[in-house]
Order: sequence, then C-alpha cells, then structure tokens
Amino acid sequence: MSLRQGFSAVDRGERGVGVRDRVLVLPSVICSRVVADRIAEGVPGAASAPHDHGCGQIGADKDQTLRAFLGVGSNPNVAGTLVVGLGCESIQSDDVAADLTDLGVPVRQTAIQDAGGTDATVEAGVAAVEDLRASERSGAERTAALSDLTVGVVSGDLSASTRETADPLVGELVDELVGLGARLVAAGSERAVVHPDAAAKRAANDEAAEAVRALVERHRGQPARASRVGRDAADHEFDAVTRAWGDQPIRDVLAYGERTDLDEGLALVDAPSRFEEAATGLVAAGAQLVVHVTGEGVPTGHPVAPVLKVSGDAATLSAVGDDVDVDARAADVDDLLGRVRAVAGGERVRAEEHGLEASAITRVGPSM
Repeated sequence: MSLRQGFSAVDRGERGVGVRDRVLVLPSVICSRVVADRIAEGVPGAASAPHDHGCGQIGADKDQTLRAFLGVGSNPNVAGTLVVGLGCESIQSDDVAADLTDLGVPVRQTAIQDAGGTDATVEAGVAAVEDLRASERSGAERTAALSDLTVGVVSGDLSASTRETADPLVGELVDELVGLGARLVAAGSERAVVHPDAAAKRAANDEAAEAVRALVERHRGQPARASRVGRDAADHEFDAVTRAWGDQPIRDVLAYGERTDLDEGLALVDAPSRFEEAATGLVAAGAQLVVHVTGEGVPTGHPVAPVLKVSGDAATLSAVGDDVDVDARAADVDDLLGRVRAVAGGERVRAEEHGLEASAITRVGPSM
C-alpha cells in the first residue's frame, strides 16, 4: 500500500477533516474542570480538556485563554463541544459557546450555578453530550490525503539523543509532509527568543520576519532562558535546536490559540516546549495529529488529537519503550510517514492505548 494513498476521515466542512471523532467537554474555568471530567467519563467518545484558567484573568492573558478555548473547541477532530461553566468566571461559558457557534461548531452549554449544582450539571451535561453524539456522529466520512493534514510538532528537550537522532528524523518527516502539501505547526518559541536574528533569517519573507521579531519583542524581559529548553537552546546554534522543523522556512507566526490559515508549509506557534501547553497550542492551531519528540519518554497524550511519541534515547527506550511509538534509532522517514498515515487513518497511538491524556494552557501573566 502506498504511503501516499488516502485514508478515511470525517468531513467537518470548512473546519477540515477529523482523524478522530470526539465530543469535547470544555470547562470555561478551573472551577468546573472536575465536573467536566465527570461528564466526559459518562459518555463513550467524549473527552474533557481540563486547565487551570478562566478565573480572574484580565487583558492579554484573558484574550489568550479565550483564543485557546476557541481553537481547541473548533479543531477538526471535534464533532461538537459542550462548554461547562461555573457562572461567575471572567470568561463566561455562554460567550464561549456563542463564539464556537459562529465558527460552525455544534455546541451545547451549561453552568453549575444555573443548573442547580454539581449533580444537576453532570446530569444535564451527560444528556447534552449524548445529544451531540447522536446528532453529529453521522458526519460524512470521506477519503482524505496527507495534504489534508495539519500536523503539530514539538520537541520537548534538547538532549544529545534528541538533537542528533530524533529531531533530524522528524525534520525529514516535516519536509516530506510539506512536499505533499500539508501544513506543519511547530511549538517551542524559546528557540526563536534566544536566537532572534537567526530566527528572523529563517523566515520565508519580510512579513514573516517581522512576525518573528514581534514574537521576540513580546517575550522581552521574560525569562525564556530560565526554562531548561531556553537555557539549552542558548548553548547551541539555532539550526541545531530546530532540526525537528526540517529545512522549512517559517511562513507565519501564530499567537497561542490562533489557527493557521496556511495552505501548506510551516508556521511557528508562540508556545513553550512543555508538552501539555505545547500540545494544546498545536491543537488550537488546527493540528489533527501531533508528533512529540521526547528524550525523557513523556507518556502523556492530548484529549483531542493523537500524539505520536518519538524518541532516540537508549536509556528511555529501555526503561519505558512501551510508551514510545517510534524508536528513532531504528526508523527512517518512510517508516515515520507510514505511522503518521496509519494514525490519521485510525490506528491508536500508545498514549491512546494507555488512556493517558492531559491538557494545559500557557499564561501571559498572573491572574487577579
């Protein structure tokens, strides 16, 4: 079977194709996350996206959290979204629901203070999710191609095995996918922040270069080097810490939570390399599938998109090889491309097999 042969996906219209068929339960505030989890647990095919945000946020931080809600809630893997609020949060659940409706997403909404408490909200939420599942599961399937994909890429560390083995393999994958007409969204903006001139030179055009410089300016005065990846990135050349991006120029820079509108090529998401925050930013950018390079063997996936784990670290693969999908030491780009196509066609990744998933949203500043 050709790696370039089509695969079955769910047609979401203008939102693209879904490689999974999730009903998302989205808490609009940290206070409703446990209730959202309980609702999702009550319906097969539902998934919650917990986070620590939505309460007392103001300004750019509030705007970023809302963008993330809308990006994740409208991802093509999502058949419909139930927004669960408390009732007194700064980002109201009914506002999120209205915005998602405007984006063409089937939506239901409930709030704990309106529904009459926790038990009543769980009961109402389960009914709403079942209604969404019944009405949206019939979404038409169609044959999709790799060019229909937006693939997220995040390299979670800069260990020698990552830089020398796993990142280069993923970079070859990125080049292959772009050559086939796909979109790639990459997290790990610390790399650009500590190498501003080199990152701007990597831009595809003047507009993209200016967007890179604006990203660096947004982080001015913030301790990018205080993170481990930021410190490590500063110790190496820019090209050495971005091998997972392939040879692709940066065609666009996306704010955290913003969805890409590229027809093809690579966009940089203003997201850190920490997995949970990076994965949420990539999913919000439209990624139906995420490739995660992990020298440490981080086993966690994301509730909305399958996460293909790639590692080249001998000790990690010996210790937790069952949590890693691809051994970069033994795979070539055709192997990895084949796995991407298989996962897009429905094959489960290790994190899905193990039921491991997490989500988080990065912050601009403190809550009030």
